[in-house]
Amino acid sequence: MLGVLLTLLATALSLLVVDIIFPGVDLATFPAALAGAAVLGGVNAVLRPVLSLLSLPLTILSLGAFSLIVNGLCFWFAALLVPGFKVSGILSFIVGPIILSVVSTFFNQYLTEKFPQLMGNNTPLLKTDELSK
Repeated sequence: MLGVLLTLLATALSLLVVDIIFPGVDLATFPAALAGAAVLGGVNAVLRPVLSLLSLPLTILSLGAFSLIVNGLCFWFAALLVPGFKVSGILSFIVGPIILSVVSTFFNQYLTEKFPQLMGNNTPLLKTDELSK
């Protein structure tokens, strides 16, 4: 449970970084970033698989490039649902999720290395070689 909250926090911080880096993405407050992270997670869990399946022929024909449009749609839809979170312009629609993905991966990797127990990455105390002795 704590790992989910840390992932949510990492995504919210990543949204704030995207807001700072990219002018077409606007977040009003930190609570808007938290809400945006939660809604984006829900949209990616529910809507993205459906969109990916429906757009599979276009994705294959474009050699995967259409998946950027699917990511952009999910990003834009999350922004529509959260007050204080705005995505404006086609460039923000496509580049915003890319920057979000890179920054979020960095934060999640950092948290996983720093706090493996909290992120659900529990490593056994004994190696399997030691258990056979």
